Amino acid sequence: MPIRDARPVDAERIAEIYNDAVQHTTAIWNDETVDAANRRGWIADRQAHGFPVIVAVDADDDVLGYASFGPWRAFDGYRHTVEHSVYVRGDQRGAGLGPALMAELVERARQRGTHVMVAGIDAENAGSIRLHERMGFAATGTLRQVGMKFGRWLDLTFMQLVLDDREAPPRG
Repeated sequence: MPIRDARPVDAERIAEIYNDAVQHTTAIWNDETVDAANRRGWIADRQAHGFPVIVAVDADDDVLGYASFGPWRAFDGYRHTVEHSVYVRGDQRGAGLGPALMAELVERARQRGTHVMVAGIDAENAGSIRLHERMGFAATGTLRQVGMKFGRWLDLTFMQLVLDDREAPPRG
C-alpha cells in the first residue's frame, strides 16, 4: 500500500474521512464537519510550515487514510515536540493502514530532528492506545472530563514517543 504526500486533489477524500470521524467517533472532538476547501487550506498550511500530510492510497490512487503532525503547543520551548493524528477510512480499519501511516510519520519526525511525538487519545479508545503502545509510545497521564461529545464527558490520555537519545536540546 503506497504512502505519499497529500495533494490538493486529495482534500475531498480527506474531508470525507475526517467528517466520518467527527460524526461517528470520539477520535475528533469537533462537532462541525468540513468541506474539501477547508482541507485544501489545512494541507497547504501544514505543508507551508514544513509539516507532513501523508495519505495511504490504493492501486487506483484513492485515499484510504491520512496522517499528519504539527506543533504540540505554540510556545518556542515546545519546538522540538509535535502532536500527530492518524485517520483511516471506516471500511479500511484493521487492515494495517494505521501502523503504516504512523511508522511513516515517526520516520519523518526523526528526519526533521523532532525529539518527542505526542498523542492525545480518547481514554476509551482502547484500539488506538494499543496501537500506540505497539509503536513504542508510553502513556504519560489522563486528564479527566476535559472534553465532551455525544452528550458525555470525555477523558484524554496522553502518550509520547521519544524519537532520539539527545540528552540536551540543540542550541538556538
